[in-house]
Amino acid sequence: MTVQNQTRTLPSSASGIVRARKSPEVAESAKLRGNGQPKGQPAIFDKVHNYTAARETRAAGLYPYFRTISSAQDTEVTMNGRQILMLGSNSYLGLTNHPKIKEAAKAAVDKYGSGCAGSRFLNGTLDLHLELEAEIAQLVGKEAALLYSTGFQVNLGVVSAMVGKDEFILADKSNHASLVEGCRLSLGQFLRFAHNDMGALETRLQRLDPAAGKFIVVDGVFSMEGDIIKLPDLCRLARKYNAAVMVDDAHGVGVLGRRGAGTSDHFGLSDDVHFIMSTFSKSLASLGGFIASDAATIDYLKHHSRPLVFSASMSPANAASALAALRIMKSEPERLNHLWHNTRRMKEGLLALGFDLGASETPILPVYVRDLAKTCLYCKRLEEEGLFVNPVVSPGVPPGHELIRISLMATHTDSQIDRALEKLGQVGKQLGIL
Repeated sequence: MTVQNQTRTLPSSASGIVRARKSPEVAESAKLRGNGQPKGQPAIFDKVHNYTAARETRAAGLYPYFRTISSAQDTEVTMNGRQILMLGSNSYLGLTNHPKIKEAAKAAVDKYGSGCAGSRFLNGTLDLHLELEAEIAQLVGKEAALLYSTGFQVNLGVVSAMVGKDEFILADKSNHASLVEGCRLSLGQFLRFAHNDMGALETRLQRLDPAAGKFIVVDGVFSMEGDIIKLPDLCRLARKYNAAVMVDDAHGVGVLGRRGAGTSDHFGLSDDVHFIMSTFSKSLASLGGFIASDAATIDYLKHHSRPLVFSASMSPANAASALAALRIMKSEPERLNHLWHNTRRMKEGLLALGFDLGASETPILPVYVRDLAKTCLYCKRLEEEGLFVNPVVSPGVPPGHELIRISLMATHTDSQIDRALEKLGQVGKQLGIL
């Protein structure tokens, strides 16, 4: 089959692979085909049976999600018995397979068991949690920090607890989905401004009651675009209009700042940012998340943040892994240096080949394809050539901005990057992307 014919096999109804489709035509077609749903099933399931995009994309042989890996996350992984070069991991410092971190996790299970069997609020607080919170707070320059079981829960729990009725949230349109859901969960009014557009933010702020509570929430490093929030201008506006600032630094900690302290440290603005959030699932090789702020605010969140109070606490192995990773990051600054060496090498190579990388300025390198079918096909063909990359389509990016997301690790070698560039260019030319 030719590339052109294969591209056309992706149905137009698959334009939102991860989003339900509700058109009457699709619904009627589903009824005619049956789709295996029981007769008389409650109407709540209509959306399930009307969702056809994933099934149609699988039938076209282009479904790019839930791919199975049977090895540790490293620069190379095993898939279907083959070694694949990993260019889609968030393990920026390359620590997920570090022997000291694995030893720390094993020791924590031996000492504390496999879980805490309760929430932090009740029986689930370990001395290990307090130790990790203290070192995180020190890293990001805040009085205190608070652990959550996932990064998503941090954003749900902090924004919903801090913003009440008659208060306002101002959020960048490219914020991560967890921040969006946290904003929706709050009782305040949710206002969005154009991506990294400080003029648009000020226009929003000017229209609000000067005495009203205002909470500006942004990513530090944007996970799809790879650019950095214009934090100096944002903090200036926050001071001018008496607003609090929260930075989601999931992709900034371990990437920017001294010793990987993140975006606020990168700009020297840690004192101007009221809330610093990040995850442990990326640079810090574990699972969970944290919020850091002044001690009084952290104490307030301990008693008012429902995703914290009503969720089981971070497991001992996860806490120990994150603590070990944090200490390695601080003691081995050469990892951060090599991450940026790799970033420059890959970025310069992609630009020399003629790829469009948008406004990226971090180890997240979006290769813009701007076509749904071609993006999925590019991902598939690269995997066949031994490269793992992530395709990003709507709603991750707006329609027409589809991209392949490449992310670098400190442990990638020059030869691996050069091999990847060769394959990216070769397949890109075959598909007419270059």
